[in-house]
Amino acid sequence: MVLHSNRRFVGFLFCISTGRHHFPCLGPFIKIFQFSTHIVPSNSALSPNENHILNELAELLPISHHNTASNLYKESNSAKLVEQSRDIGQFLLPEEKLRGVFLRKLKGKTKVEQALSNVPVDLNLHVFAEVVNRGNLSGESMVMFFNWAIKQPMFPKEIDSYNIIFKALGRRKFFESMMRSLNDMKDKCISPNLDTLSILMDSFIRARRVYKAIQLFGNLEEFGFACDSESLDVLLQCLCQRGHVGAATLFLNSMEGKMQLNIITYNIVIGGWSKLGKVNEIEKILKAMMTAGFNPDCLTFSYLIEGLGRADRVDDAVNIFDNMKDKGCIPNSTAYNAMIFNFISIGDFDGGMKYYKALLSSNCEPDMETFIRLISAFLKHRKVADALEMFDEMISRGFIPSTGTITSFIEPLCSYGPPYAAMMIYKKSRKIGCKVSISAYKLLLMRLSRFGKCGMVLNLWHDMQENRYSSDTEVYEYIINGLCNNGQLENAVLVMEEALQKGFCPNKLIYSKLKNKLLDSNKVERAYRLYLKMKKARQLDNARKYWRHSGWHF
Repeated sequence: MVLHSNRRFVGFLFCISTGRHHFPCLGPFIKIFQFSTHIVPSNSALSPNENHILNELAELLPISHHNTASNLYKESNSAKLVEQSRDIGQFLLPEEKLRGVFLRKLKGKTKVEQALSNVPVDLNLHVFAEVVNRGNLSGESMVMFFNWAIKQPMFPKEIDSYNIIFKALGRRKFFESMMRSLNDMKDKCISPNLDTLSILMDSFIRARRVYKAIQLFGNLEEFGFACDSESLDVLLQCLCQRGHVGAATLFLNSMEGKMQLNIITYNIVIGGWSKLGKVNEIEKILKAMMTAGFNPDCLTFSYLIEGLGRADRVDDAVNIFDNMKDKGCIPNSTAYNAMIFNFISIGDFDGGMKYYKALLSSNCEPDMETFIRLISAFLKHRKVADALEMFDEMISRGFIPSTGTITSFIEPLCSYGPPYAAMMIYKKSRKIGCKVSISAYKLLLMRLSRFGKCGMVLNLWHDMQENRYSSDTEVYEYIINGLCNNGQLENAVLVMEEALQKGFCPNKLIYSKLKNKLLDSNKVERAYRLYLKMKKARQLDNARKYWRHSGWHF
């Protein structure tokens, strides 16, 4: 049918050009129609005129006359898919792009490594850790990714890189892959350290494979570790941290006479029993330690005092503390911290402050643990003024809290009362150069927006961006909520549009709140335009979720 219509069309052109009637107005169009792209050849034989026309088309257009309409559609469709995949990649983090290679279910190691090499990402330890620590990659995929990463020129080929993959595999209980990587490290002559041993031991013990950890300790020399008292301390520390203090005690008793022990080894086990409040077990370890020729030191007495406090024997703890000098051990800050902890744990803040003042009057100086325990206890019992006073004293003594410590202080303050105290902690921390986490910023934004402090919210948002923290959906929701609570609807709409442009879709509750306030203010047209943008953004958000789930990252 198509060929028949083509022949009729060519015949029509032939009649116009050779007939006795001349149509000068159609002259320019005849030249154009003689090379129409709608002519589709069939598989049958073509007439000379049709071959001539197709040859002319092939010379003028960059399309072979062997291409059919379906092939042209496929080529245009593939070009659109490539362009869409580039747009999709803009929404993905570097680790998501690398992790998406394994979602494509490629077969063969060569294809996977080639796909990883084609990803435009600057690989470093941080990106590598984000790839293996998040998502749901299998053990085989993680090892394959590590083997590819270790071949890259800019990737560090040292023990820290292996520690990251060991920790990621151990957390997911991929022990076979972890041991294969350990053997590969041995073949490459990379020496492990105590951090490597701690990661391996903790991985087995956390999975309740205590026997496997002890068996690994017996074969340490095969993997390049030294089987000495330091390695034993690492094993006992992992056992006590995970609550397997009984197994640690039995293994310690079995190693007596086989290895040269020290007081640190005994203190580790005593510290494990002190956290459980098992005073009888502490006394047994003390007798064994003294039998081995080691006298208790300040750390030993501190563990004993803390264990007595957990067993509700505060009076006995006071007696032990008072008799430390008679036994030739002058109390240090660790011993005072144990006494302070005993009193504040039962709600006796006067008793805790008594020992804190005694610490200041002695030759000892308070350490970071002293202030963290006191401030955390004050915040827990909602003694905000005392907590702020202790925080000021901590700063005046030159102690700089860590990022996690600041977050632990801000979190309870954002759960009750106005946000003034939390902002005081934040401002003083920023003044001394502390780094505030993104979690702390979100807590402060949430609390400030709830109280309608728009100026403080915007200033805090600006500080967060200056610290190179990118805004996500939660941040935009808190800001929009604060602006709505303060009646700044136009600014709230602008922030909402910015969030939608960046690919973040706030939840329905925030959108409904803003929409209802716009309607109440007779801004119907503004609400309708926002509705259209929100509708399109939700469609794109659902599409992105589907793309990431299906692995269509490229």
